[in-house]
Amino acid sequence: MAFTLIELLVVIAIIAVLVGLLLPAVQKVREAAARTQCQNNLKQIGLALHNFEGAYGCFPASGWTVAGAGNPAGKFVGWRPLTLPYIEQENLQKLYDFKNHWWDATNPAAAAVPVKTYQCPSVPQRKEVLSAVAKKPRPAMTFANPIAPTDYEAIQGVQPAAVNPHLPSPVYDPTNRFAVMHRNSAVRFADIGDGSSSTVMVLECGARPLVFRGRRPEPGLDNDQGIGWADSEGPFSLDGARADGSAEGCGPADGCTASMNARNDNEPYSFHTGGGNMVFADGHVAFVRETVPLPVLAALCTRNAGEVIGDY
Repeated sequence: MAFTLIELLVVIAIIAVLVGLLLPAVQKVREAAARTQCQNNLKQIGLALHNFEGAYGCFPASGWTVAGAGNPAGKFVGWRPLTLPYIEQENLQKLYDFKNHWWDATNPAAAAVPVKTYQCPSVPQRKEVLSAVAKKPRPAMTFANPIAPTDYEAIQGVQPAAVNPHLPSPVYDPTNRFAVMHRNSAVRFADIGDGSSSTVMVLECGARPLVFRGRRPEPGLDNDQGIGWADSEGPFSLDGARADGSAEGCGPADGCTASMNARNDNEPYSFHTGGGNMVFADGHVAFVRETVPLPVLAALCTRNAGEVIGDY
C-alpha cells in the first residue's frame, strides 16, 4: 500500500512535533540527574570534613600557609588534599607530598589526577590547565599534565566593606566576618555560634579557572586561583556582584546586589537553573535560590555574627 505525499508530510510533521516535545523533557531529566549527582558530591565532601574534624579536633583550614592540623610542615596546602582519605582517595593522597607546597616537586603530578567527587556534571565546558599565571609565592608555571579541576570551594566568610552597605547598619567586622573554613583556621564545632545547620562550609564555584561573566565564558580573562582541586588559593569571601558579572563588591548603589551566579571568580557560581548547592556545617546539603538576598547569604556564610536568617 503506497502513501501519498501529503500523508508522508503529515507523518513527518507529527514526528517533528513529538521530537520537539521530547528533547526538552530529556534535557530536564539529564539536568535533574546532574543536580542530584552534584548534591551527592557535596554530601560526600561534607562527610569528609566531619571525619577530618573527628580526627583532628577541628575542621580543615580553607588553605594553610603555616603549620597546622594535617599540615605539620607548614606548606601552602588546601583543604582538599587534607581530606582525600575521607572520600576514598587514600592512594591519591599517598602521591601528594605534604613536605612541599602544592605546586612543588611531584605534587603537580598528583594534582593532575581527576577526582569525580570534586566535579559537577552540570558544568558545560572547561579550560585545559597547562599553565598558571603567578600568585605569590607561587611563580608562573607550566605543567606537564593538565591540572584536574574542582567545582566546589570553601567559603571563607564575607567582605565587610562590600556587604555592610547592603544592611541597615554595619554588622560585619574583622572579628565576626568568617565562616567555618578560612585561611589558617582551626575552627571547632563549639566555635560555630550561629548554629551548624545555618552556616555554609562549601559551595559551588564551577568551571574555574575558565572565567564566566553572567552566563558567558570569557576565555581571554586570566584567573590566578581555583586552578584545580589541589590549589590552596581557591577559597574566597562573599562580596556580591552585578547580575552581568561586570563588577563585584561595588555595593547596592552601583548594582552589586546579586548573591550568586553572576561571576565565578571569587563569588558563588553554579550551572544549575535558579540557584546552587551548598553544604552546611551539620553536613546537610541544600539548594539555595540565586534570588536569595545578599544579606541572607552573607548571614549563611558567617559562623558567629548573630544574624537572624530569613528564607533561602
